[in-house]
Amino acid sequence: MAVRTRQRIDGATFYCTFTCWQWLPLIARTAAYDHIYNWMHIAQTEGFRIFGYVIMPNHVHLVIHAPEGRSINKLLANAKRFLAYEIRHRLMQQDERVLLETLKAAVRPSDAARGQGYRVFMPSSDIRECYDEAMILQKLDYIHTNPVKGKWMLAENYLDYPHSSAGFYERGDPTSAAVEHYQKALRA
Repeated sequence: MAVRTRQRIDGATFYCTFTCWQWLPLIARTAAYDHIYNWMHIAQTEGFRIFGYVIMPNHVHLVIHAPEGRSINKLLANAKRFLAYEIRHRLMQQDERVLLETLKAAVRPSDAARGQGYRVFMPSSDIRECYDEAMILQKLDYIHTNPVKGKWMLAENYLDYPHSSAGFYERGDPTSAAVEHYQKALRA
């Protein structure tokens, strides 16, 4: 379910993706990985459970469980707002004037009227409910191998990409975000 579709389900597991404006590599350009990990920690303190993630140069994939009474849509909207401010701040520190002007020009008049100054992320997010364990596995496999597919080739082996939970599942590696194994969490 994508393009501004609201998920009205809570107490469910979701596959989510949110993307930088026009697929620009803003996360890599600003080294905002640390800030995304901070946001994941905040989400966990609010009861969300992260089953898997991959942070790419221009988008973020998550497999995340929303607790009863908590909106996945609101979580992602808040994440994008939280991250956008930091990315914009880092671009200003780097004196990335052309890129900042591009992001400023992308703001729609209706959004500017509400106070938005820059468009850092695409307005919609991809949010799909994972109905069963097979779908969770499919999404984890997809996101974990994303860094070594197509144009990316961010690591020789997907298990070695540092901004991913793949090593946690395959080798028991520690991660920068507190990931819960989906099987343990769903059976609890």
